[in-house]
Amino acid sequence: MAHDHGHTPAAWTGSIIAFVGFCVAGVFMVMANVPGFWAGMAIIVIGALVGGAMRLAGFGQEKRPHRQAASARS
Repeated sequence: MAHDHGHTPAAWTGSIIAFVGFCVAGVFMVMANVPGFWAGMAIIVIGALVGGAMRLAGFGQEKRPHRQAASARS
């Protein structure tokens, strides 16, 4: 496994946006505010979309070819 997994602008941005959405949803869940909760859930989805879009734009980790296991080579 690569030691730099997740250390990209796309991963950090998506994670931070999703974390903010999680916090918003949690606060509104405690306040028993259903629309606010779903707004927080929408922010989480937006975080995933932004992270994915940034990855496609070249701000994510480069794809590397999968290595075969040593037992599969023999």
